[in-house]
Amino acid sequence: MNLFWITLIVLASMVFVTNLVGIFMACKDKNAAIKGAWRIPEATLMLVAVLGGSVAMYVTMRVIRHKTKRKKFMWGIPCIIFLQVAVVIIFTLAYWFVWR
Repeated sequence: MNLFWITLIVLASMVFVTNLVGIFMACKDKNAAIKGAWRIPEATLMLVAVLGGSVAMYVTMRVIRHKTKRKKFMWGIPCIIFLQVAVVIIFTLAYWFVWR
């Protein structure tokens, strides 16, 4: 197995775990909002999205209807997803045309 596949497996694993963390944090923040308890800061939720949990966090927020009135989340997270997909495409093309 070469370095490309090892890197791909590690990155996919990290994104999977980060998505699980994003789901957990969105649900925990929703429950805290209902109970009036301590909330997870919005900056922390956005950081998890930037680190790779954007897709699961966005879907979870839509499903549980949490933060759907916040433009920061309903516009910001799809923009993060777009940028993450663009980075994956750029690195994939770079691998196939330059480093291969």
